[in-house]
Amino acid sequence: MDKQDNIITKMPDIRLKVRIIILLGIINVLLMASYFVLTHYAVKTVQVDGNKHYSAEEIKAMVMTGYLGDNSLYLSMKYKNKGIEGVPFVETMDVMVQSNDTIRITVYEKALAGYVQYLGRYMYFDNEGVVVESSKVTTKGIPQVTGLKFDHIILHEKLPVENDQIFQNILTITKLLNKYDVLCDRIQFDSSYHVMLGYGSVMVNIGALDNLDEKLMQLPQILPSLAGEKGTLDLQNYTADRKSVSFERGK
Repeated sequence: MDKQDNIITKMPDIRLKVRIIILLGIINVLLMASYFVLTHYAVKTVQVDGNKHYSAEEIKAMVMTGYLGDNSLYLSMKYKNKGIEGVPFVETMDVMVQSNDTIRITVYEKALAGYVQYLGRYMYFDNEGVVVESSKVTTKGIPQVTGLKFDHIILHEKLPVENDQIFQNILTITKLLNKYDVLCDRIQFDSSYHVMLGYGSVMVNIGALDNLDEKLMQLPQILPSLAGEKGTLDLQNYTADRKSVSFERGK
């Protein structure tokens, strides 16, 4: 075999080595790019707004899922122009990437007016009385409503009560309680639809809903003085002219 033949036989080896070198170079670039993406876009700060039913950690666990769940670049593509739906108690969640290592999750929860207990579960309804969620746990800031009469409950349908006006009354009460920052844990109606509000071991007798604003306006001043007490605060006869307030301690 002459020198020219020897050169020809070595050509495939040279080409193979070149291809291997090019392939290794591409792999190296990809590895460097992957390392850059994984480290430079690693989420270090997560801001969660609007959540009440779920903790910030629970919200983060719902949003930051999968192998690249903590990568802002991946999250920006995953949730681009798309909210997260199908989460109980939540209307939608928006994910905004604010920087390479910071994201903001805004939670829009369903508007819940209260809940009733039924067959061992808590049935949450909105301001129109439509049952929107069923849960085994209670949600802080949402009052339990007692005194309503019904013989069945169907999810996503209105509570079958005799007086539909009751839902407007609940909405009026909760709006004023929010206004004066005195949210209660229970709203109790009697057969005449007179109202009692529960604050732990203290009940507030509102009575009829007339002069409701004047009655509830007194709670921010009175309730702190009743901390640790047990009994009933009577405001049912309170008016702007007749400031009738009494407290009967319970046993």
